[in-house]
Amino acid sequence: MELYPLHVFLTVANEKSFSRAAERLFRTQPAVSLALQRLELQLGEKLIDRSAKELLLTEAGRTVLDYARRFENLESELQNSLTELRDNSAGRLTIGANESTTLYLLQHIERYRRLYPKVKVQVRRSLSSKVPSEILSGNLELGVISYAPGDHHLTTKVIYTDSLVFVVSPEHRLASVKTVSIAELGEENFIAHNVLSPYREAVLREFQRHQIPLNMNIEMPTVETIRKLVLANVGVAFLPRMCVESELKQGLLRAVKVNEITVERKIHLVMHSQRALSYAAAAFLEVLEA
Repeated sequence: MELYPLHVFLTVANEKSFSRAAERLFRTQPAVSLALQRLELQLGEKLIDRSAKELLLTEAGRTVLDYARRFENLESELQNSLTELRDNSAGRLTIGANESTTLYLLQHIERYRRLYPKVKVQVRRSLSSKVPSEILSGNLELGVISYAPGDHHLTTKVIYTDSLVFVVSPEHRLASVKTVSIAELGEENFIAHNVLSPYREAVLREFQRHQIPLNMNIEMPTVETIRKLVLANVGVAFLPRMCVESELKQGLLRAVKVNEITVERKIHLVMHSQRALSYAAAAFLEVLEA
């Protein structure tokens, strides 16, 4: 059912006159009468008692009037909701990310929430390998991963260049030095991340290439637990710089350059190449670019 004939009927009922309704709608009186006749034909009911001198609604007309007012209110609510979406006063932002890239997002989400406090933000933790397929299936609108997915249905944008950093506690024997050789790390107790990643593979490859033992006596499932153990001087670790930036600035951890290991990775924002971004997602992209 089209809403316009209901709007015409509602105007006629409110004005109690075809001529006044026509003036208000900027239509001719015959056009208004024709729209009302089509509505009656579609509903199979007479809505106006045309035998009366004054404009009177039939019982069916009074029922339809009630619903016409509801439709008008719903239409007004719809327009208000769309306006709020355009102004980012409402809506939802959904991003897929793994643990480390989620930590990178925190500073941007903080700024985004200050600008658009009414938008609901949801970051779904997901394996980086799964994020592209989640975007393609429509379960995610944006994703943050550490590689280019290589799918022409996806658009990627480099938003950050991260690096691997060797971190120790301020109480550790290496805390006061600037650089070390990989050969000096053969006796160290490493706290490793037991999730496969390009970073982990790069470290393993370099230790094997230099024939230096890598003592991974402790393996943890999250970067957070690794960071806490290094803070407690239980061991040392290689971690993404963006995951320990705050602790390095506060002096809670120390970064020591390992001469033989220099690993960088690009952090990519991923989105569908053929779908328009929601207002909330477009605004988040502007925050990132700023």
